[in-house]
Amino acid sequence: MTPLRLGYLYGLGAYLLWGFFPLYLRLLRPAGPLEILAHRIVWSVVFVALLLAALRNVGFLRALLRRPWALAGIVAASALIAVNWGTYIYGVNSDRVVETALGYFINPLVVVLLGVTVLRERLRRAQWLALGIGASAVVVLTLDYGRLPWLALTLAFSFAGYGLVKKRLGLPAAEGLFVESAVLALPALGYLAWLTRRAESTFGHVSAGHTALLVLAGAATAIPLLLFAGAANRLPLSSLGMVQYLAPILQLGCGVLIFHEPMPPARLAGFALVWLALVVFTADAVRQSRRTRANNRTAASQTPVPTA
Repeated sequence: MTPLRLGYLYGLGAYLLWGFFPLYLRLLRPAGPLEILAHRIVWSVVFVALLLAALRNVGFLRALLRRPWALAGIVAASALIAVNWGTYIYGVNSDRVVETALGYFINPLVVVLLGVTVLRERLRRAQWLALGIGASAVVVLTLDYGRLPWLALTLAFSFAGYGLVKKRLGLPAAEGLFVESAVLALPALGYLAWLTRRAESTFGHVSAGHTALLVLAGAATAIPLLLFAGAANRLPLSSLGMVQYLAPILQLGCGVLIFHEPMPPARLAGFALVWLALVVFTADAVRQSRRTRANNRTAASQTPVPTA
């Protein structure tokens, strides 16, 4: 199997798992969002630690301790991913799966916005147009909801910020997830101990299946992330960018078709604007990628061949 085909399989696997993740989270009721988040953090540490031990890859911790700036970045990344996970769990278990899907639809646009405001990048006209359409969509959805879609915006900005910090850190997927979860593990364990002391913990008190599902939250977190890393290492950025829309499409389907959340005409119009913005954004990204490859081929063909 070629690396490109393997990359597509990894990418499809990651986004299929993320797309159907709301179904898994619903199975964790009656645990509350914070309890689910705490278990997700703790069991992620356990799962990835076992994986790294099996791969005999624990030496990276010593090198990491010699990089104080990297440790500060990991703390920031941990805080952002905790906000993202917690918001997503809350959204799914409060019957707002459609709004969580919106957050991941607009995430690419927020990434571009952060590129302008944080990295001082210059945008092409098509990217500005996509941002303008996306802003219009937020206005329409605000009017429909009667409030700012804060849950979707929190998901989009927290995940975009997390990606920005991760890009600066440059840690591999498994090692990065382990360190980030380890930073959060102590407060997560403290919260679970507090719940147990108050006799409010559902762990071990609902059913054996419920307890097993809470434990498996670590694997459910790590596996799609590792598949995504495998895809990112094998696919062009433009191809990976198009595959990423599979997850929010499936999440939207879960919200509307399985959980029967409302989709009135005004909300549908807001989503249509978001999709139009993504079409403009993706078409520009594909065009720019092809132009770059063509320029590289032209430069390579014009390079003089050394003679003996």
